[in-house]
Amino acid sequence: MEVQQFYYDNKIVKKFLYAAILFGVVGMLVGLLLAIMFIFPNITDNIPWLSFGRLRPLHTNAVIFAFVGNTIFAGVYYSLQRLLKARMYSDLLSNINFWGWQLIIVAAAITLPLGYTSSKEYAELEWPIDIAITLVWVVFGINMIMTIIKRRERHLYVAIWFYLATFVTVAVLHIFNNIELPVNMWKSYSVYAGVQDALVQWWYGHNAVAFFLTTPFLGLMYYFLPKIANRPVYSYRLSIIHFWSLIFLYIWAGPHHLLYTALPEWAQNLGVVFSVMLIAPSWGGMINGLLTLRGAWDKVRTEPVLKFFVVAITGYGMATFEGPMLSLKNVNAIAHYTDWIVAHVHVGALAWNGFMAFAIMYWLLPRIAKTELYSKKLANFHFWIGTLGIILYTIPLYVAGFSQHMMWKQFNPDGTLKYGNFLETVTAIMPMYAMRAVGGSLYLIGILVLVYNIYRTMTAAPKVEDELAEAPALSQISPKRVRGERFHAWLERKPIQLTILATIAILIGGIIQIVPTLVVDSNIQTISSVKPYTPLELEGRDLYIREGCVNCHSQMVRPFRSEVERYGEYSKSGEYVYDYPFLWGSKRTGPDLHRLGAKYSDNWHFNHMYDPQSTSPGSIMPGYKWLFDNEAMNLSEVENKMRVMQKLGVPYTDEEIANAKKSIQIQSQKIEENLKSDPDFVKSYEASKKAAEANGEKFVPMSEREITALIAYLQRLGTDIKVKDKK
Repeated sequence: MEVQQFYYDNKIVKKFLYAAILFGVVGMLVGLLLAIMFIFPNITDNIPWLSFGRLRPLHTNAVIFAFVGNTIFAGVYYSLQRLLKARMYSDLLSNINFWGWQLIIVAAAITLPLGYTSSKEYAELEWPIDIAITLVWVVFGINMIMTIIKRRERHLYVAIWFYLATFVTVAVLHIFNNIELPVNMWKSYSVYAGVQDALVQWWYGHNAVAFFLTTPFLGLMYYFLPKIANRPVYSYRLSIIHFWSLIFLYIWAGPHHLLYTALPEWAQNLGVVFSVMLIAPSWGGMINGLLTLRGAWDKVRTEPVLKFFVVAITGYGMATFEGPMLSLKNVNAIAHYTDWIVAHVHVGALAWNGFMAFAIMYWLLPRIAKTELYSKKLANFHFWIGTLGIILYTIPLYVAGFSQHMMWKQFNPDGTLKYGNFLETVTAIMPMYAMRAVGGSLYLIGILVLVYNIYRTMTAAPKVEDELAEAPALSQISPKRVRGERFHAWLERKPIQLTILATIAILIGGIIQIVPTLVVDSNIQTISSVKPYTPLELEGRDLYIREGCVNCHSQMVRPFRSEVERYGEYSKSGEYVYDYPFLWGSKRTGPDLHRLGAKYSDNWHFNHMYDPQSTSPGSIMPGYKWLFDNEAMNLSEVENKMRVMQKLGVPYTDEEIANAKKSIQIQSQKIEENLKSDPDFVKSYEASKKAAEANGEKFVPMSEREITALIAYLQRLGTDIKVKDKK
C-alpha cells in the first residue's frame, strides 16, 4: 500500500493560541475592573464607554468568544489533522477563519463600550457582526467537514463527534436567536417579544454554554488527556453514551433559567425534568476523564499540565452537578438573581474552561516548537495561584448568594419585610465583593505568569514549522454495514450520517419547546390595558438597553410573598407583548424595576441617575452624567424605530408615527415642568442656560436631553395593569 507524505499545519494552531492568550489577558483585566467597580462604583465616573453596564458584556464576550473561542479553534485544528491523518482542507479557509474571528472580536471590543448592543445575554453583538459570525463559522465548518471527507483514517474518534455537534448546534442557535429587523447600521430589534423572546434567548443562552463552552472542550479532553497521560480512554462505550445522551438532553434545559417567571408552566417543567437528567451524561464524561488517569496519578504530582487537567475536569463535574440542582424549583427560588449564580458560572469558566485552556497551551506550544517548557516551576506556581484565585472568587459569592436570599425573604412578626430597603442587602455583602476582587487578581496574576513562561519558551525555540507526516490513502470499503459490524462502529466511519443524526438529536427539544410558545396564543394571556410605548418611552427604553441597566436590574416580579411585598404585583406574561427585546435580567445587583413606574417623582429619578448616592446612600450604582448633556434623539430615527416595530406587529398607526414629534414634545415638556418643581433644579438649570448664552453655545432644553427620555421609560414600567392598593 502506497504511503503518502504530507504536512500538518502547525502555524494556524500557533496563531489561535497566541490570540487566545492575548484576549485572555484582556478579558480578565476587564473582569477585574468590573469587580473593583463593585467596591468603587464611580472609579470611571463620567466616562460612558468605561461604565459598568457597557463593560460587562465586553468581559463576557472577551472571555467566551475570544479566549475560549480561540482555544477551541487551536485545539480542533491541531487534533483534527492528527486524528484524520490529513492537513486541513484549505490553508486559505484556515486563515479566513483566524483573521475573520479576530476582526469580529475587535468589532465587539469597539461597539459594546460605545453602547451598540442587543442586550441579549451572550448575544449582545449587533446584526452586522452577527452576520460576520455566521460567515466565519460556516468557513470553519466547511474546512472541518472537507478535511473529514479527504481523511486517511477511516474511524472518526469520539473527539470529532463533539466537534461536529458543536458546529451544527452553534449554527442553529446563533441563527435562530439573532433573527432581527435592523433600524440602522448599529440598531435592530429582535423579531421575538416578551415571553417568546425570553424562551428563545435562554434556549440559546443555556446551550451556548453547552455547545460552545462544554462540548468542544469535551472533545479536546478526549484527545489531549489520553495523549498527555499516555493512557487510553477509560471506556469507549461510556464515551458513546456520554455523547448522544448529552447532546439530546442539553438542548431541553434552557427554561430552567426562567423558573417562577411569566414563562408557561409546562415549558418550565420540561426544562426542570431534562436539567435533572443531565447530571448522568455530564458525570459520565467527568468519570471517563478522571478514570483515564488510572495508573498515571504519579505523573500528576510532577506534571503541571496534568494538574490543570484534573482541576478542570473536577470543576466540570462540580458545575454540572450544581446546574441540575439549581434547576430544581425550590433551589432555584433561593439562588436565582443572587450572586450564587455568578459563583456557579465562574466555577465552570475559571476551572473547566480556563484550566483546560492553560493545560493545552502549556503542552501544545512547546510541542509544535519542538522544545521544552521554559519553567515547570512557574507553571506549577500558575496552577496553585490560579486554584487559590478560584477558591477566593467563588466561595465569597456563594456566601453572598445565601445572604441575599435570606435577607430578601425575611419577615418581621408583624408581616413586614425585615430588610425592606434593598440597600441593606448590598451593604451586607460588600466584604464578599472585596474578596471576589482579590480572587480575580490572583487568577489574573496566574495568566500573566503563563504569558511570561510561554514568551520565554517560544523566543528560545526554533521557528514553528509545519510537521511532516505520512499515512496510506484511505482504502475503499462497502458503504453498508459489513458482516459483524455494529451500528455505531458503522456510524463512526460515516461523517454525513453522524452529523445528520446529531442535528436531529439537538433539534427535537428545541422544536417541542419553542414552536408551541410561538404559535399557540394561549401560552401568553393578552391584557387589554397593555399599550405600546410612546415614542419618548421607546427612546428611553433604548437608552436603558444602551447603558446595560439590565445587567444589574431585573424586570420580573416572581409570585413569592417576599417579592410581591417588596416590589408589588407579580408579573404577567401579557405585560411584555411589546417588549422587543425582553428585559427580565438574570442578576439583581439593584432592586427589580418592573413596578417602578409612578413610585418616585421625576426629580427623584433625575437626581438618582446623576448621583445615585444622593438619593440612595450606600448604593454601588455609578452615575450616568452624560445622559444630562446628550441630546435625546434624532426624530427621523424614532420614526424608523416605530416603523420597524410596526412590522413586528406593534399596533402603531401611521398617524401615530407621523405625530411622533408632537407626542415627544408634549410628554418631555411635562417631565421638564415636573422637574422645575424642585427649586434647586431651577437654580442650576437657569445658571447653565445663562452660561451657555454667555459663551455663545447652543443650549439644549432639558426636555430634549436623553435623561428625559429615560425618565419617561422608567415612569412607564409596570403601570399598564391596575393593581389594588395595599391597605
